[in-house]
Amino acid sequence: MSRQQVEMTVNGRVHAGEVEPRLTLVDFLREDCALTGTHTGCEQGVCGACTVLVDGEPMRSCLMFAVQADGAQVTTIEGIGGGREGLTPVQQAFMDNHGLQCGYCTPGFIVTVEAFLRDTPSPSDEQIREALSGNVCRCTGYQGIIAAVRQAADQLAAEARS
Repeated sequence: MSRQQVEMTVNGRVHAGEVEPRLTLVDFLREDCALTGTHTGCEQGVCGACTVLVDGEPMRSCLMFAVQADGAQVTTIEGIGGGREGLTPVQQAFMDNHGLQCGYCTPGFIVTVEAFLRDTPSPSDEQIREALSGNVCRCTGYQGIIAAVRQAADQLAAEARS
């Protein structure tokens, strides 16, 4: 199988390489970019553990080939918060509300919620549940996660008012 050249900006840094056309984006991120925060779960797009932002939109990186992301801006969990800025309101809310336990699903939830709250700043509980429906957690029972999204939405709204 012939290899193809890809180049994408991942978390603000250009990553390029030659890949097999069938290499998934999650594998490119984990293996070629050494960004292991994006987790491989079901490999069928059902669990949401591999969610990343591609040109600002949440995508299941297990369902996307790396060649499809050629030229794209990709944001992984490593590109959200951290550093000098500290935790984002979403990350802090997950901690405050025990919205994580084993942590395997957490990166996918965080990425999903960051995009959701950007697009839906004042969500109803029904909208929150719908937004989270593509992410699976086997540990928390979801109540802490829903509370975390509500807290983050309230925090972001308060920051926007000030």
